[in-house]
Amino acid sequence: MNFSAVIVAAGTGQRAGAGPAKQWRDLGGKPVLRWSAEALAKAGAHQIVVVIRPKDRALAEAALAGLEGCHFANGGVTRARSVASGLAALSPCDAVLIHDAARPFIPEGLIGRLLDALEGAHGAIPALPVSDTLKRQTPAGIQTTAREGLWLAQTPQAFRYQAITSAYADTSRASEVTTDDAAVVEALGGKVVIVQGDPVLMKLTYAEDFTIARALARP
Repeated sequence: MNFSAVIVAAGTGQRAGAGPAKQWRDLGGKPVLRWSAEALAKAGAHQIVVVIRPKDRALAEAALAGLEGCHFANGGVTRARSVASGLAALSPCDAVLIHDAARPFIPEGLIGRLLDALEGAHGAIPALPVSDTLKRQTPAGIQTTAREGLWLAQTPQAFRYQAITSAYADTSRASEVTTDDAAVVEALGGKVVIVQGDPVLMKLTYAEDFTIARALARP
């Protein structure tokens, strides 16, 4: 299946502490962004569109220097609008993978499993079952929430090209649907299936997350 990819790298990463935005920070000798871009290229992505803030163009070019097939698109005021911008920069293909730059480690074999799952669906996402007890804070106090059937969604998320571009055609609607691309497809009645995710697909959010990531990045 011919596929392309959109990597969302337009965030500021304010929760990650002082310093550059997390996608530009060094991780094991190369920028965070390059880890996933290399994995997608190695898996056979026909095009890779990296969505960035215009002011970060020089950083992005340096981070991806020498990596073939990478192009850039300007980010929007919301993640949904950034994704829409990335999709608009793609040429038609069979499938599109949408990925967050803040998840540097894409396990080998995952992309193939996601693409295989698209044979019977409009979208396929990696996810992990919730294993911790869930608590909800309410005005009346703490309530325990059942975790059965709940999953933690990860990226990259895979979609049939026509399904995801149609879903994002109305960016005002997409912006109301949350920060998850699968939710945009679901909102229009598309079928999305779950593929077993991987803990190594951790998202770098806080400064302490880099301690774990640096350990994973060691040869």
